[in-house]
Amino acid sequence: MIYKRILLKLSGEALMGDRQYGIDPTRLAEYAEEIKKVVDKGIEVAIVIGGGNIFRGVAGASNGMDRVQGDYMGMLATAINGLALQSALEDAGIQTRLLTAIKMEQVAEPFIKRRAVRHLEKGRVVIFGGGTGNPYFTTDTAAVLRAIEIGAEVILKGTRVDGIYTSDPEKNKDAVKFDSITYKDVMSKNLKVMDMTAFALSRENSLPIIVFDMNTKGNLEKIISGQNIGTKVNK
Repeated sequence: MIYKRILLKLSGEALMGDRQYGIDPTRLAEYAEEIKKVVDKGIEVAIVIGGGNIFRGVAGASNGMDRVQGDYMGMLATAINGLALQSALEDAGIQTRLLTAIKMEQVAEPFIKRRAVRHLEKGRVVIFGGGTGNPYFTTDTAAVLRAIEIGAEVILKGTRVDGIYTSDPEKNKDAVKFDSITYKDVMSKNLKVMDMTAFALSRENSLPIIVFDMNTKGNLEKIISGQNIGTKVNK
């Protein structure tokens, strides 16, 4: 295994499956099985999950809602997704802890760096909910921030497509996939890997990002064993 500690970033939309919104239990169970394969190999796994399947602050703001209020609603949505994923992982036999940036002690532990690292060292999967705890920051930024704090070696961004392309492959059949790309080229080509705040933080800390298709069974396991899956962004 080439990685010992990873941070997996999942979008809220990934949990919808074929639904228009909400959470698909079948998709959750599939993800839990993929994560279990990695945990069983002794890999320490942390997860940051989005909330776009339930609510997006940006969308709320575009409809006249106060952006700060909308973003807090989005943070609560990530906690809902975190609870759902925690349940699926525990059904698969994996010890899991949900830590949130916003205090909600009845359902989750507050995020404390040392506590999170200790959970990982004990073999528990740690889910980070609530984003960064601050409005105007995305869960992409939360993923990079948490990865740096816990000393993760890589961010694995699970998406619906199998890597980074010259343009959206779902809209342009002539789009060309990159097997690897530098931070500089991502910036110069204006490729949408993560939002710019998250990407700049990743680049400053030399934290590699691998964008891959989470919906293809076995991909997560192949990445941690060193196979060239998806697109890797590094120096």
